[in-house]
Amino acid sequence: MLCFLLLQFRALADQIFRNPDYHKHVRKAVVKQLKEFRKHYEGYVPMEYKVYLKKMKRSGEWGDHVTLQAAADRFAAKICLLTSFRDTCLVEIVPRDATPTRELWLSFWCEVHYNSLYAVEDLPTRKTKKKHWLF
Repeated sequence: MLCFLLLQFRALADQIFRNPDYHKHVRKAVVKQLKEFRKHYEGYVPMEYKVYLKKMKRSGEWGDHVTLQAAADRFAAKICLLTSFRDTCLVEIVPRDATPTRELWLSFWCEVHYNSLYAVEDLPTRKTKKKHWLF
């Protein structure tokens, strides 16, 4: 497997859309899920829920286990998370009220970053951006 160094919402966007640049769309969808189904998530949030939502709306804010569950629910996806924890190296996050229609693979280097994982034969093709040089 190969991985790309990303933050949680970028890693999710890479898995869902094959492009980490869609991270804002993923964040917006996850925050919408958190707002619409507050009762499912607020018990897992260690602060006032409105403050948490405001925090998660901000671009660059790190996602957590609650946002992963909301993403699984919103995108009807089973999220397979390979972690650096010795006791729980594989965590599977499944949608609450739906059968998963896809599987997303991420890695989590504890408290550092998330990665988007692909089997070598399933690597996305990325076009390199042309560089425009000024002379």
